[in-house]
This record gives sequence, structure tokens and C-alpha cells, in this order.
Amino acid sequence: MSPRYALYFAPPAESALWRFGSGVIGYDAVTGEDMASAPPGGCDPADWAELTAEPRRYGFHATLKAPFELAAGRSEAQLRAFSHNLAASLIPVVLAGLSVSALGSFVALTPAQPSQALQDLAFRIVQAFEPFRAPLGQADLARRLRSPLTPAQRAYLEAFGYPYVGDAFRFHMTLTGSLPAERVAPVRRALEAEFAAAVPAGAVPIDRLALFRQESRDSRFRLIESVPLSS
Repeated sequence: MSPRYALYFAPPAESALWRFGSGVIGYDAVTGEDMASAPPGGCDPADWAELTAEPRRYGFHATLKAPFELAAGRSEAQLRAFSHNLAASLIPVVLAGLSVSALGSFVALTPAQPSQALQDLAFRIVQAFEPFRAPLGQADLARRLRSPLTPAQRAYLEAFGYPYVGDAFRFHMTLTGSLPAERVAPVRRALEAEFAAAVPAGAVPIDRLALFRQESRDSRFRLIESVPLSS
């Protein structure tokens, strides 16, 4: 099977935010290595690896263009070149901050305040990279359709291979997989405390495009290039 690529936001590898997020999920997508870290306070070490298995597969990130295989006739070199050209035309967005939130059954970092500029930036990226995306295979399409989707989300899925784009997009940096209902609130509180202790409060610049690659469906995503947006 062909590799998959994705366009994410990932903070600089030397930042407190990257160290926190990668530490929580137990994986550094820059080095490709596991990270040994204690689970947040009050969480059971015995099952923390299982609770973070899904985000560990993708690496710490916020999705901008969801994973895709390359369209026929497209190459990784072309994708990289296009990433640089596009990034040079995009203006960074500065978020007021991030908050630890429960999104249904999982916990993630989300913007402390809404940002239309971020919504617009994300959709521009989704649209711009569309010529590089191969159509969804039947298995991927069936998997997506198992989720309850609105008519608009179904239309986005057909157009862009992913239902949560445009006005359905919600920026989030996933910290856990799906949790049992009774675990969501205590895990969120524990991660909120860890986040406050580890990451200085304040603005978060969305100032780079992170290109990730997954060699096969059973492997983890790795960061292969981080491209700064125009300043």
C-alpha cells in the first residue's frame, strides 16, 4: 500500500507545547521514538498506554489536511515543493491560547477563543492540496460513513475526502483516545493541571505547515518537514 501524507499544525520540537503533547501520548513524531512519561495525576499507569494508543499513531498535531494517498502522477517531491510555495503565501494566525477540553469521549487542546482567521486558513489549506489527494478507497469511505454525518459533512466528505472541514472544522490537538464516559471528566481535569504546569500561558502562533508521512497503515506518522508560513 502507498504511503499516506497529512498536513498538520505541529509546534516546534523545542517548544514546551510539543514536549507536553508528545509526552502525554508517549511518542515523538520528530524522532520516531517512544517517550517514557508518567500518566497525569490520578490516572492508572496500567491502562494509560491503551488510552493514548490512537493519538500515538498520528503524533501530536492538529489536523489541517487529513491523511491521504498521493494522486496518480504526483510525487512526494512535488508535494514538498508545493508546501513551500503555499506556505509563503499564508499569513500566520495567533491564537489567544489553548484550553484542555473534552470533545465527546476524548480530551484535546482547543483554542481558548474562536478564530475565524484560523477557520479560513484551514479551509484554504484543505482546498489548495486537493490536487494531490487520491480519491478515498472503499474501505476508508465506508469507515467514514459509519460515523453520524450531517448532509453538509457528507458533501465535504465527497468533495475533500474528509467530513470535518469548512464550517465543520474544529481545531484540536488530541491527547487521548476514546475514553469510558466516567473517565472523561477526571482525565480532563488531570491533563488540565499537567498542561498548566508544563506550558506557559499565552498566545500560540499557528505559523507553520507540518508535513507528516505514514509508510503503511500499521505504522505511525512521522514529521518529515515543517515549513514556516510567511511572516
